[in-house]
Amino acid sequence: MNTSTLWTVLGVIAAIVIAWILVSVLGSLLWFVAKLAIVAIVAVIVFFALRAVFSGSRP
Repeated sequence: MNTSTLWTVLGVIAAIVIAWILVSVLGSLLWFVAKLAIVAIVAVIVFFALRAVFSGSRP
């Protein structure tokens, strides 16, 4: 095995490790953003529901 082949193999392994870490981080970030969006939508719905309930009870 010559030096060029060794560096190629090490480069492929490094690329796989870096890609694995990037996909993991991006997946976590996207899941966090999705959860944040769902929480925001539910909060808006609850806010308007509570506002409708409390404003409807006033004389």
